[in-house]
Amino acid sequence: MILSVIGFVLCGLAGLALVLIGRREDPLASASDLFDTVLGSRTARIAILVLWWWLGWHFLVAQTVDPN
Repeated sequence: MILSVIGFVLCGLAGLALVLIGRREDPLASASDLFDTVLGSRTARIAILVLWWWLGWHFLVAQTVDPN
């Protein structure tokens, strides 16, 4: 149990460090700049498509398909 708590604390500290670094450097990019950058790569578009498919299958379809 203590290992889990330490893991969560480390994740929180890492998130806080990222926020502080982000505020220190250049301002954050706008959402449209982010989407332009991410979707500019064909590999990223395929990965996003597969991720959405996986999430939809496991959380939407799998609950409605009951083999019993």
